[in-house]
Amino acid sequence: MTINRLTRRLFGASVAAMALMGSYAAASAADLNALVWCDHSDPNLLKPFEDATGIKVNVKEFEGTGAGLAIVEQSQPGDWDVMVIDTVDVRRGVERNLFDALPEDQLPVAEIFPEVLMDQHSKFDGKRYGITEKFGYNTIGFNKSKVEAADMETLGVLTNDKYKGRIAIYDYYLPVMGLAAMAIGKKTSELTEADLPAIKEVLQKMKANAKALTDVVASQTALATGEADILIGGGEWVTAGIAKENPDLDFSIPKEGAVLWSQSLAMFKDSKNKDNALKFIQYIMSPEGQARLATSSCYWGMPASKAAALDADQKKILRFDEQPEFLKRAQGYPAPSEDLDKKMQDLWTAMIQGQ
Repeated sequence: MTINRLTRRLFGASVAAMALMGSYAAASAADLNALVWCDHSDPNLLKPFEDATGIKVNVKEFEGTGAGLAIVEQSQPGDWDVMVIDTVDVRRGVERNLFDALPEDQLPVAEIFPEVLMDQHSKFDGKRYGITEKFGYNTIGFNKSKVEAADMETLGVLTNDKYKGRIAIYDYYLPVMGLAAMAIGKKTSELTEADLPAIKEVLQKMKANAKALTDVVASQTALATGEADILIGGGEWVTAGIAKENPDLDFSIPKEGAVLWSQSLAMFKDSKNKDNALKFIQYIMSPEGQARLATSSCYWGMPASKAAALDADQKKILRFDEQPEFLKRAQGYPAPSEDLDKKMQDLWTAMIQGQ
């Protein structure tokens, strides 16, 4: 998956993206203009909505909140109707006066796993500005035919030299450092600069065991081809979409926990098509929309709704019935101050460079 959340957050709008602004602005008033991650571009997700409503959905993909906001800044008010955004970043849109409050009484909020509603990030002054549509974990992905299952149930595998040379590490500092912190008994929400030396020690041991430090696409390829047997930072978003082709691929939620990711839908305050925008959000949050989004051809993930119309095989691959227990053990992305975040990035860069 050329994943959003997932490789995300750091980049500005491309020249090509800016060149497309005019075409979106000129779209029919009956159309819906959506800034999305790649999972929303799947025709299997969009066509049923378009056929049922007659509303054409024009999608523009981006990776990362920073890139999405940069596109908005290059646009005219009203160019965009809805946006997919990390749930933890909904506040950034609200602070910029970009998003409108959603009519919570017209959305299936009660059907959403309560742990991923994340109201502290998506509700302000009693109003909801983002609704969680999909989530998952940065955790341990692996080939169960090549490893011992018991080893995958603990974050001790991060530094277990038993798998030396058979491990890939997902190259994104926040979730992997979050896993390293949990491995030594720390909470991601409570990290301080004083924790960094201990986290560095874990990272150095991880790197010593690793065969590769890799991006999203290469991560999935490494597991699929057998180049690596374990992916630190992987999860259902890596393994589920190719599980039918390779049923030995799986993920675990270790006893110490995993790092939770979550994406939300928001509606733009300046949208000229708010009725259509709400219809689209309602469709995505419907049982059928949730199932199609969860199994998008770009990447799979857990549907936020417990009512998602997944079939038995899809539930098995996603380990849907185990989610309540998994969510009890999940922690959020580290959310440090700007200064600490910079120190974490520097530590990660130094680790990559062998310092």
